[in-house]
Amino acid sequence: MARLPLQTLPAFRAVARLENLRAAADELHLTHSAVSQQIKLLEEQIGFELFDRRGRRVALNAAGMALLRAVEPALAALDEGVRTAALASGNAEQRLRITLLSSFAQRWLLPRMGRWRERHPDIGLELHTSQQLVELQREGFHAALRQGSGQWRGLDAVCLTDSPMIVLGSPQAARRLQGCCAAELADEPLLGSNVQWQRWFALNQVRTRVNPVAAFSDAGLMLQAAEQNLGLALAREILAADALRDGRLVRLSPVAMREEQGQTYWLAYPPELAAWPPLVALREWLLDELALSQRELDAPVAAAASITTTAAATAKVTARPRRTRR
Repeated sequence: MARLPLQTLPAFRAVARLENLRAAADELHLTHSAVSQQIKLLEEQIGFELFDRRGRRVALNAAGMALLRAVEPALAALDEGVRTAALASGNAEQRLRITLLSSFAQRWLLPRMGRWRERHPDIGLELHTSQQLVELQREGFHAALRQGSGQWRGLDAVCLTDSPMIVLGSPQAARRLQGCCAAELADEPLLGSNVQWQRWFALNQVRTRVNPVAAFSDAGLMLQAAEQNLGLALAREILAADALRDGRLVRLSPVAMREEQGQTYWLAYPPELAAWPPLVALREWLLDELALSQRELDAPVAAAASITTTAAATAKVTARPRRTRR
């Protein structure tokens, strides 16, 4: 049996995942030629081809898939061993690689990055946005900010916030719709998911046929469209926190809706990193910042209740009959 050239396996794994030699070379900080030579050496050494060549694209054939399944656990274990050793030595780079949804990054995380730097100037954040679930250890990430049930194989998860979905519109829409009931909102241009809007109207005991004017794969884009007065959005309250605070969006109904299938926000990470100081710092900072956001969201509600109570008391005093002197 041919001897496996171990030095070629990182290149093999990268090319198998990216299906492109040049992309693999960029990731490995090697030249295109160097990666090509490593794949050629590997195939020559074992005596058979591992990839089907399709122009610039390469794809694993059956033999390549079998080899990847065999070597991937060993490579992952080596990666983890190096990381653990680096942490034990105290010389590990203080940088967190995080994968998260673009909407959460754009609408909530990025505006708070300055406060993260003030609190942890020695810990850098490397953010990767994706709509797809990413295998953290395989892709080299320390943590993920995800929506779901909190159950991901091989990962620990901490619940961050179970933010409800609320109806939002621009200030122009709010002025025009002041005093409108839920049924009247059905005649407005709606943005987002037909299914979610249907559930929201059902929650308000409104029977209507919903036909949104636009659907979005990214909630951040939908909220931007609502800010530009293109329609009403049904979105997570936490994503609109800053826009509500700044007056760019207005909440149009007191009725909030919870997702049926547990689409809560979680911080997920490999169990062995649970006590790693940079990850502990991130976890505590996220919980503190989300709590602050929630207090800011709750403040206008409390203020409105106070104003209503004061107005009612004033009206009661004004309406009190005067005593006549005898």
